[in-house]
Amino acid sequence: MKITIKELPDLQVAFIRQIGSYFEPQEHWGKLISWATDNNLYPPNQNFIGISLDNPKLVESHKCRHDACVTLPDGFDKTKYPNMEFRKIDGGNYALYEFYDTPEKLNHAYQFMFEEWLPNNKYSADEERVSLEFNMNNPADDQFGKCKVHLYVPLKNS
Repeated sequence: MKITIKELPDLQVAFIRQIGSYFEPQEHWGKLISWATDNNLYPPNQNFIGISLDNPKLVESHKCRHDACVTLPDGFDKTKYPNMEFRKIDGGNYALYEFYDTPEKLNHAYQFMFEEWLPNNKYSADEERVSLEFNMNNPADDQFGKCKVHLYVPLKNS
């Protein structure tokens, strides 16, 4: 599996959080996509990013948190949307793994990155920042039902 090192800028995002198993329906995505479409925030100018905030090996599945995010352009007026949550995602160096498989296998990409690739390379994960799942397609539109996700794992500066 090919891993590349990329530097990402800081990103401003709007997000909706869901609490529950990562393997249950992700209804918050539909809500976010609807809001993003209503506000002309969609690819190729903006990106949809998933953030899995908890390790399901350490946190009970019904307590796992996931943020569905959309990037915001410079100058976006957040004050017009009091019912939406916003946050900054810190940029920096990230290890990029380009995943293409069925959505339920994304956890294997995380396992590979944290249990195989990181321990066998000169890099360490930066626990102060979150891993990012850039959604590059809609699995419903893929002929094989697969998702293309660019998984970015934050790296500590050496």
